[in-house]
Amino acid sequence: MANTVTLLCCVVLAAVVVAYAQRRSQTGASSQYENMGGDVTMKCGSLDSEASVTWKVNGTDVTARHREEGSRLILMEVDLSNNGLYSCFQNPNGERRDQINLRIGTSPREPTVMCRSNTYPKGFYCSWHLQHPTSIPTDFHVNVQHNQESLEVTRDTVHKNRCHVKFPEVFSSYPYRVNVTAVNALGQASTTITFEEFNIVKPDPPEKVVATPIPNNVRRLEVTWTSPSTWPDVESFPLKYFLRYRPLIRDQWQHVELSDSTFHTITDAYIGKEYIIQVAAKDTEIGTWSDWSVAVHATPWIDEPKLIPSTTEQEPLLETTPSPAPPSAEPHRADIPVGGASSSLHLLSPLLWSSCLLQGALTLALMW
Repeated sequence: MANTVTLLCCVVLAAVVVAYAQRRSQTGASSQYENMGGDVTMKCGSLDSEASVTWKVNGTDVTARHREEGSRLILMEVDLSNNGLYSCFQNPNGERRDQINLRIGTSPREPTVMCRSNTYPKGFYCSWHLQHPTSIPTDFHVNVQHNQESLEVTRDTVHKNRCHVKFPEVFSSYPYRVNVTAVNALGQASTTITFEEFNIVKPDPPEKVVATPIPNNVRRLEVTWTSPSTWPDVESFPLKYFLRYRPLIRDQWQHVELSDSTFHTITDAYIGKEYIIQVAAKDTEIGTWSDWSVAVHATPWIDEPKLIPSTTEQEPLLETTPSPAPPSAEPHRADIPVGGASSSLHLLSPLLWSSCLLQGALTLALMW
């Protein structure tokens, strides 16, 4: 166990040493940025162009398409795989003479810029992004002007491509002009947009949307919500709302627009069907509708099945004397079955006895 722990410690220590050495080796390296797809020439420090040198990339031989011309290394049709730390060593003693941190990328194109006020009338924010990545570090410079004056721009601490600007005045008729310039080592590009104050007002979606069934109402749902917490003054700048709902079994939405109420009762829900519900918000006078709120699901009240009591009561059992079984309905057979002669004779004997008595009585009567 001790040997295993010692081995692990050695491995970790070695990794730390290698990482530190790489970091230290890059400290004195110069950075060189080049365009994707072109040829790249790197020169070994201040050595004469005819000096004999050996090139390494990240400590290994250069395997990419290249050629060496004296103290120069030429890479052809470079791409991102050519990124790395290139070192040159003077022959024949192998002394390192220079290090170059090569980074391949592109110059920026015009950024996409969008401005919006979700905290009206406090201020607005602008955000931007590049539709095509540059693969190298790119900075953005933002300038906002209103009525020929530059406004203070505060960069967002969370979103690196966002800034915040306070309205210098409310209900201004002067337009705002926002310029965003993307800059990197290979070039720069700018985008400018112009807008009026009222056109960028767009609240955040309503919050805490809740839909609950109403007891004993199989077609109703009670929906409640709150105004967005980012909207600073709902009393002075009220919001109106737009509610949409549909059962999951259908694709068509039903809509209801409300003035300033934060609740609504759906009265035409399908019995026993699950519904999806969302709400949007908008300033009552200016701007555009917010995005839809997070969807909530609810099902109207479902009646529990009722237990129907039995209308027949069990009658008490009475002790009765069983009646004799009914006589057999089978016809009498004159022939005597095989194996039943004694039984047949037993049945015929009373008849023979009666016949004899009748004959005796008739004989006595004639003699008398």
